[in-house]
Formats: sequence, structure tokens, C-alpha cells
Amino acid sequence: MYAPSPPLSMLPDALRDTLEERLDATIESVASVRGGCIANACRLETDAAPFFLKYGPNEVARTFPGEAAGLKALGAADSPLVVPSVHDTVPATKARPGALVMEWINPGREGRRFWDRFGEGLAALHRHTADAYGFDRDNFIGRLPQSNEWTDDWPAFFREQRLAPQADMARERNRWHDGWEAALAALYRRLPDILPKSPEPSVLHGDLWAGNYMVTAVGAPALVDPATYYGHREADLAMSELFGGYDDRFYDAYRSAWGLAPDYETRRDVYNLYHLINHLNLFGGGYAAQVEDVLRPFA
Repeated sequence: MYAPSPPLSMLPDALRDTLEERLDATIESVASVRGGCIANACRLETDAAPFFLKYGPNEVARTFPGEAAGLKALGAADSPLVVPSVHDTVPATKARPGALVMEWINPGREGRRFWDRFGEGLAALHRHTADAYGFDRDNFIGRLPQSNEWTDDWPAFFREQRLAPQADMARERNRWHDGWEAALAALYRRLPDILPKSPEPSVLHGDLWAGNYMVTAVGAPALVDPATYYGHREADLAMSELFGGYDDRFYDAYRSAWGLAPDYETRRDVYNLYHLINHLNLFGGGYAAQVEDVLRPFA
């Protein structure tokens, strides 16, 4: 899903002035590009370098610091995957929208080994670990808040900081079905048996659907728009399968680099319940049937 492209009449003057001062560069032109989802997205040409710019009002700009922190964490991992560097975040004010300024990555076409390199690279990324589950700050999954308080118990983290907040939001928005309550309660009781208690806390992209990777000019995989935290690596793989999935070569390469434990398919559906309820909250009842499909076995 993409936001309407910003008009070619350029940036709001107040934002232009702020960016030129903070980047110590003169903005020469602005071109609308696809991307950004909830934000306006542009290629910013300056006399120093081109940049990728996302901007929007406070409701959008409040997501930028968490996204920037996630990109920095992914970039710090020892992985061959390309991650754009962050140049600046600008908070929104009454006078101007907020902004996130990143390295511009020239797009290209998939190379012959693109999917193999992507799968191998994600496995290498997941080798970058922490001592617990969570992140140094809360962030957002789409427009909705995502809590990342550090926790030692993975099933407890996934219940209390992933499923429960989304279910609460769905109730508040009148998108939750009363008939789901017993199944959700049963799932909560069974989570310690379904999910591993203490898997390696891998750094995760956190929102790894097909719209959040790109192909660089040399045909390499790059990660964008993360909702980063440290968690069970299978949660990233599960999300990659939710809306159509990646090429089979990606999964073969990942498993060759780092195999998966038995019963991944069962855990995959549980991990994707988080994203399905999030989409139910964001986009409405079209996702209710998929939520119900996952909950039905626990009824």
C-alpha cells in the first residue's frame, strides 16, 4: 500500500529550510517515488548527494525514530544484506512536517543468485543476537505502536507484547468477534508448549513482507521499512510467507544456512496471527476470516 505521491511543487518551505541546514547541503530538486507507505516519499537531489526522504505530519513522523533505530540495528549486524544508512530524523512541529532522511539506493533487477543471497543473508542477519527479547525502544508496526520491553521468556513476550495489545486494539475498534475470546484464551494457555521458551534472540526485520525489500542496482537484496526487535527468527520467516511468500530458492538457501526445528508450520501461523490482527486493526474486516482461521484450532 502506498501513500499518494507528494506534489512536484516541492517540499513545504519550512521543511526545505530545515533539511538544508541539517544536511549542510542545497536541495536542487525533489522527485516523487513509490514507497514510504504511510509517509510521502521522495528522491532528494542535493549538491552533496542524493537522499531518500520520507516526511509527514506528527502521526506519521512519530514512527521515524523507531524506524531509524531499526535500520541502524540491522546495519550493525554482520550480514551481506544491504541496509540504507540513516542521515537524520526531523521531528514534526506546527510549522513543518517531520522527516526521515536516508541513503539513496539505486534500484535494479534481480541477479541470478538474488534469492539464494537473500536467504543466506537473512540467516546471517539472524546470527546477530542479544541477551533477551525486545529492543532498546518501542516502535511501530505500520501506524500502530509496538511494545519492545526486554523480556527473558519468549512465549510471555509474544503473548504480552505482540498478541495481547493487538487484540485489545481490535476490541476498542469493534473489530474483534466475541466468539474468538475462548480460542484466544486457549492459545495463550498453550503458547508455552507451541513456542520455544528461550530461542536465540535474533535481530529481526519485524515486518518482512514482499514490499519491504528491494533490489539494488547490482542485483543484491536490501532491507527497508523495518519494525525491528530481537526475537525468534522464525517470526521473520513466517511474515515473509503471509502474503504470497518469496521464491522457493530463498527458503531453501535459508534452511541450508540455518535449519529450522520441526513443526515450524504450526508456529508460523501463530506468529502471523500478530500481523493478521494488526491488519484487521489497520484495514478492517477483510482480515477477520484469516484471523478466525488461525484461532479455530484452539476453539
